[in-house]
Order: sequence, then C-alpha cells, then structure tokens
Amino acid sequence: MAGLRLGPLLRYVDWESGSTATVWVEASRPCTVEVRCADGASGASPTFAVAGHHYALVVVEGLTPGSTTTYEVLIGSRRVWPPDGTRLPPSTITTPSAARPAHTAEGAADDTAEGSGATSDGVRISFGSCRWAAAPGGGHDPVGPDALVTLAAHLAADPAAERPDVLLLLGDQVYADETSGATRRRLAARRDLGEPPGAEIADYEEYTYLYDESWRDPEVRWLLSTVPSCMIFDDHDVIDDWNTSAAWQREMRATPWWHERIVSGLMSYWVHQHLGNLSPAELAADPVYAAVRAAPDGTEALRRFAAETDADPARTRWSYRRVFGRVRLVMVDTRAARVLAEDQRAMLDPEEAGWLREAVLDDPASYDHLLIGSSLPWLLPPLVHDVEHWNAALCAGARGDRWARFGEKLRRAADLEHWAAFPESFDRFTELLREAGSGPDAPATVCVLSGDVHHAYITEPRWPDTRSGTDPGGAPASRILQLTCSPVHNSIPRSIRTGFRFGWSRAGRRIGRMLTRHGRTGASPVTWGRSGGPWFGNQLMTLTLLGRKSALTLVQAKASKQGAQLEAVLERSLTPEE
Repeated sequence: MAGLRLGPLLRYVDWESGSTATVWVEASRPCTVEVRCADGASGASPTFAVAGHHYALVVVEGLTPGSTTTYEVLIGSRRVWPPDGTRLPPSTITTPSAARPAHTAEGAADDTAEGSGATSDGVRISFGSCRWAAAPGGGHDPVGPDALVTLAAHLAADPAAERPDVLLLLGDQVYADETSGATRRRLAARRDLGEPPGAEIADYEEYTYLYDESWRDPEVRWLLSTVPSCMIFDDHDVIDDWNTSAAWQREMRATPWWHERIVSGLMSYWVHQHLGNLSPAELAADPVYAAVRAAPDGTEALRRFAAETDADPARTRWSYRRVFGRVRLVMVDTRAARVLAEDQRAMLDPEEAGWLREAVLDDPASYDHLLIGSSLPWLLPPLVHDVEHWNAALCAGARGDRWARFGEKLRRAADLEHWAAFPESFDRFTELLREAGSGPDAPATVCVLSGDVHHAYITEPRWPDTRSGTDPGGAPASRILQLTCSPVHNSIPRSIRTGFRFGWSRAGRRIGRMLTRHGRTGASPVTWGRSGGPWFGNQLMTLTLLGRKSALTLVQAKASKQGAQLEAVLERSLTPEE
C-alpha cells in the first residue's frame, strides 16, 4: 500500500487567475496522488519514478480567488495528509483576488484596491538562506534555534498571526558537503566513508537523505505545506565553492567521484526544488518533465539531462520569473550559469544575461516593485568588494603569472566569488538596475534579495548624476536596495563577525582603495553605504508591499525558557521619500 513519504509542499500559486496551485509530494510506491480542497477544487497526478523514488507534482484547479481553503492529500481512497492525530493546524491554500488594481493618474496602484493578489494587507514575502537542518558531525547544536522552525511553530500556535504570502529560500537548502551525524550514519551503512567523497554526499540516493532531514521536521513540514515557496540553489547544495573558477572546475572534474556528485546534485535539485518553481504552463511545455513522466522509470532521462547540463550549462535555464500582483520577482541562477574562462569570466552566460535583461525591463508599467533574488549579494561591505575586484584582476593576469597563482589560491581560500569577483558582470548588473529604476514607469523600489554571507544588512547605492545633453544616465527614480539575510540556521564564527564589521569601517575602505590601485581596477559605477546592520543570528527578513508602499522587518530566533521565540530587531519603511 502506497503512503506519503515526504511533503506535501505547496509551491506555485497563480496570482493572475487566483484559481490554480501546485503541490509537490513524494510517495512510497507508484500511485496516483490526489489533492482535494474544502472549496471543491482538486487535482490528481500519477507519480513519476527517479532512482527508486516516486514523486508527483499535482496541479490543483478550480480554487476560489481571494480565499483560503483547507486541503488533504489522498492516495487511492485513503487520506495520507494531514496525518492522524496531528496537533498542527490544517494545511491551507490561500489564493489572491483575480481583480487587477486600479491606477491613479500618476500611475501608482490604488492602495485600497484588491488586485491581482494585492489585498488590503499587502503582499508579504519572507526570505533567507543557509539552513542546516541539523548541525554537521553530530552532537550538540551550537548555533541556536532554527529561524524556519521557530517561524513555523509561531504560526502554528497562533492562527491570527500574519503569515507570509510566499517564502523565498535563497540557496543552501541542503548541505551536500557538511552532513549531520544522523546522515553520516546512513552513509556509513551503505559505503566506506574512508573512500572519497567520505562523509559528503555521493549520489542521488544520498541526496534524498538530506531532503528527508530538512523537510521532515513536523513544524517545517506543515509550514511548507501551507506557505508557497520559491527556491534557488547556491554552492552547498552541490559543494562549497561550486564553479568558483575554471581551475577549480578542472580539478574537480579530474576526481573519480565528481561526475556522480554533480549529476546527482542537479537531478535532485530538479526534482525537489526546480519543478515547483514552475507554473503549470511552464511544466506543460518542459520537454524534460514530459520525458521523465512518460517513461516507466525516468532516471536515465533525467541523468542524461543533468550530465548534458553540466557539460553545457547554457542549454538549461534554472532562473525564473514570478508575479505576485504588482510585485515582480526575478530569481537568478548565479552558480550554474557562470562563464569561467578567465578571458571571458562572467556571472551569467550571454543567453542568461539576455533573459535577465528582458525579465527585468519588460512591461515596467505592470509592476510597482521589482525583486531580484540572487543567492549571492550584489553589494558587499566595501572592503570585501574591493578585495574580490582586486583578486579578479590578479587572477586575470594584471600583475603577472605569480600574482595570478596567488590570486587563485586566495580566491578559493576566502570564497571570493560574489558579483564583485566578476567585474564586468557587476557593472552590467548595476547598469541594469539603474535602467529598471529609471523612466516614467519606474517601480517604487528595486530590491536585490540575497543571502550566503551568514549575516544580515541593508545597503543602498548612490549613482553619480552624469546627465547631460548626450548622456541620459544619472541617479534612478526608484529606491534601489540590497537586502541580505543569512543564515536561517548556521554557524557564525567570530572571525566572520569581525571581518564583515571591519569591511564597513573607514580603515577597511582605505585598505580597499589601496588594493584596487595595486590591481589596476577601475572605479565602481556606484558607491554605497550601510543603511542597517550588520546583524548576526539565525534570522529571516520579510518585505510587506502594498501599492507603492513597502516595509521591511527582520526577526531572529532566540532561545528562552518558554522555548524558541521570534524577536523583531528591525521594522522599517522602505517607501521612497516624496
């Protein structure tokens, strides 16, 4: 008899019609999975098989726009979710209104309109990155309460609490290179950990252990069943420093275990994270999804896709665009889409860069806020930015071969691989943001949402006003911000705290300027300062967007005698001053 092995995860909710959603599940055997809602909406799908596991992404149709309905998951005639005797609330699907917001004469959305999901309470988007489901190695967890678990427990305990409309998980959802004691015991039961890759993940089956550990916590399982989620990978979903450089890639491909690791990593990401990012229309047009579902066993079709993607990353797009009323989210792949050859080094290959430009600039009058999800921050503490820019110049040969070899060692040792480490890409991305924030239809805010760096901060760029008769440039009209939130649950060594604080200091800026002179790098097209932070802890940020208004909160998970609690450490309006 088939049962529910993992899930359900509520993934895509259609903010245009308000009547469609997708629910991801893993079953224990081949079967047909049905989602049945209290308002009469439903959907069913047969499972597809990958490496001995059975999955379904159920498209639920007929939902009532502007409503919240409970749902259950059935296999055959047997209810498998919610589990019997659960103490947690029912899982629900909340849909936005299908009506579109009115516009004022000035082009701003009417704040009182219920429109395309922009209800009177606005659109609430919570985000963060870097979550250990359990501390690596085993033993006592030294890093404090998990912010995602704490949020889930808080929402489950208080039906009146404001829930996010969507949860953005910005990378490192699982750690293939830092496994917990429980996972290591499972690995040791099937192979010799004395052989590479040791206690790291080796193949698809072992990747499923990570998702089991991450998504089976009762509170997190309930949260992901009732709050839609958007996801993107970062390096630890595969391995630390994934695609740092061409030299790194050559060395990894020469090892006997890497091919299976990268193929399995891409396969598992496709199954567990990527599919749920897609709309039903995108799923219907996806040839890989069709091939995997059509085969009695989709393993080989998916392996072939993953291997071809690793060999030629430009053939696959992991980035995607979502719309939440008058809020546009563009989630960008900053890992697999890289060009690594030193003479062509880029964060995004040309096709990906072209897609991003179109996704950002297309029909600007249709949104009031633009969110760009990039697992890696665009703007770093100035010293860190200058170090990465200097290092990129060294690796490219600006100071000769000896400095280039030193630069490569430093790049890997210090994780110098953010936007600043791809100078031309940084400049192009910066100009794209300026363009997106300029013109008569410019959004109120343009926010780059990031994680990775194990602390939170806010920074705001400043453009020089270069407008003239021949130069249309200058400062944008929109408020443009880098909002960084990390980790959800991870360690924060003292060295990281000290280093990032120093990176914002005047002394740090002076050192950075010295390095840029040594590397013969050009000046950045923008300057920036810290508008908030740094904050250290297990944390989540939430944007609330209503009409052209926006506000930001930051909460941290804190231990107390009553158990883990969420503590607000920041509440701030982001609405541009008139």
